[in-house]
Amino acid sequence: ALGIKHLRYFAGWADKIHGKTIPTENTSTMAMTIHEPVGVVGAIIPWNFPILMMMWKVAPLIACGCTAVVKTSEKTPLTALLIAKLIKDAGFPAGVINVVSGFGPDCGAALAKHPDVDKVAFTGSSAVGHKIVQYSAESNLKKVSLELGGKSALIICDDADLDQAADAAHVGLFLNHGQCCCASSRIFVDAKIHDKFVEKCIERAKAIKMGTEEGAFQGPQVDSIQFNKVMGYIDAGKQEGAKCVLGGKRSGDKGYYVEPTIFTNVTDGMMIAKEEIFGPVMQLMKFDTVEEAILRANSSNYGLAAGVCSTNIAKAMGIAKRLQAGTVWINSYDDFDAALPFGGYKESGWGREKGEYALENFTEVKMIQFPINNYH
Repeated sequence: ALGIKHLRYFAGWADKIHGKTIPTENTSTMAMTIHEPVGVVGAIIPWNFPILMMMWKVAPLIACGCTAVVKTSEKTPLTALLIAKLIKDAGFPAGVINVVSGFGPDCGAALAKHPDVDKVAFTGSSAVGHKIVQYSAESNLKKVSLELGGKSALIICDDADLDQAADAAHVGLFLNHGQCCCASSRIFVDAKIHDKFVEKCIERAKAIKMGTEEGAFQGPQVDSIQFNKVMGYIDAGKQEGAKCVLGGKRSGDKGYYVEPTIFTNVTDGMMIAKEEIFGPVMQLMKFDTVEEAILRANSSNYGLAAGVCSTNIAKAMGIAKRLQAGTVWINSYDDFDAALPFGGYKESGWGREKGEYALENFTEVKMIQFPINNYH
């Protein structure tokens, strides 16, 4: 549904992309800008939301008049191939949208280095994002936009509606089995309400229905690699002194299921507090003052998203303005809309996906100037 909404939203932009007329000091000339397609886009998408991530790239670039080579994750290649068939059936000219399946080090790297590719739009890890920039520098200095990893902070103030805040934390962390780049994986809780908040988080996590049937909320991790990575982080949290108050083990003996896991007594220096886990593992961390919470929230190398829970909107807005993150949700989390931009500060990326801002990723601005003094 979100992918369809994205397509419809950018279909509306296709005939509304325009430049400006600009007054100049010389009144005998006229100047204008036009927005032209950037050209061939290499769109490299991840495995965690394969349909939606393809739409986040393809919809705006088509609206801007570009063509694309979409490189899918080797973990989830089939959905994009099916969408490519639908694109063909819909009557798109051959070569407008192309899909290639393969591994990152060969297929993805070749796309990022190719001299006939004018732009790379990449979603994935920050480590690979660094490589994409390197490949651009080594080839034709193609334009690059990056939507990368995160270790997003959610600040729960002492005046928060605890049920509302617990709902935000629950969705923020456990959505899509924790496999979400903007997951609220560092939850800072005012010490005065910490214990009550922990109880509410545990209550919600215990109610999670696991499986793949209708009504299930949490399914398996994508593969054995990701499963083992998540279990490794859980082990690291236990070894470093965090308290596992829920879960912490494999669920069942079939499939790559991880129990919904909650850690308390987490400190900023622990591995689970610094690195992106990409799994159903919640970290709850105490703070004493709002100033402390803001400083700790901003101490990460990432800056993709953040959240604030408070019944005082002036206080929440004041905190939101100081957080170094591209998206800040107040009294909610993971509330997405096709019209709203999404992207990160620091090592969480360059540029913005979604909304009008996404059009900037796929256009070049050309200035045209000419004299108008020969009309006599």
